Formats: sequence, C-alpha cells, structure tokens
Amino acid sequence: QVQLVESGGGLVQTGGALRLSCAASGRTVSSATMGWFRQAPGKEREFVAHMWGSGGRTQYADSVKGRFTISRDNAKNTVYMKMNSLKPEDTAVYYCTSGTLVATTPKYYDYWGQGTQVTVSS
Repeated sequence: QVQLVESGGGLVQTGGALRLSCAASGRTVSSATMGWFRQAPGKEREFVAHMWGSGGRTQYADSVKGRFTISRDNAKNTVYMKMNSLKPEDTAVYYCTSGTLVATTPKYYDYWGQGTQVTVSS
C-alpha cells in the first residue's frame, strides 16, 4: 500500500516562500515519478512539477518555472517542493502524487496524498 503524506502548506504573503514535503511509504521515491499538482476552487487539477525516478530529471509548469524547485531526499524517502516568490494565483490545494509514467496529466498517476492548502495573500 502506497501512502503519500503532504505537509508544509499555510498562509503566506505575496513574495513569500514555503516548502512542501511529501513523505512516501510503500514506494521508493527514486524509483517512480514523483509529482506535485494543485487545484484552486472551481478549477481543474493542474500540473506543477515532477521528478523522474531514474536520473532525477525535473519538469515544471511554465507558471512556476524559476520560482519553484522540486527535490528529493532518498534517505528519508521524501519529496520536497520549495516555492519562492509566491503570488496570489498560486493559492490552491497542493497534492503530491506518484506514478510509473512521466506525465503532466493527473490520470497517469497512481497514488495521491490528501493535499495541503497554500494560501497567498495580496
């Protein structure tokens, strides 16, 4: 049974920073694609970033490129996403996810965390 547990969300002012964590069990983060998606009220879930299991290559949505960084700690089996220069439009529930394919579409991911709320005030 794969479980993903996110933490690190919260309320921050525009321009601030947060670091999200995703602790995984039942699957090694270095052997799967680990990703972050977000969903704002009334909107579809959208791709934010992912990291390939093999080699650790990363990909980002254009809206967060240069501001967000995805990383992992294999010893802790945990994935992180550092978010800098946050904007009000980054406000959403952020979900950690894991899959066996490299994809930017939610349907290709097998497991999801419960989500963590990020709110950026203007």
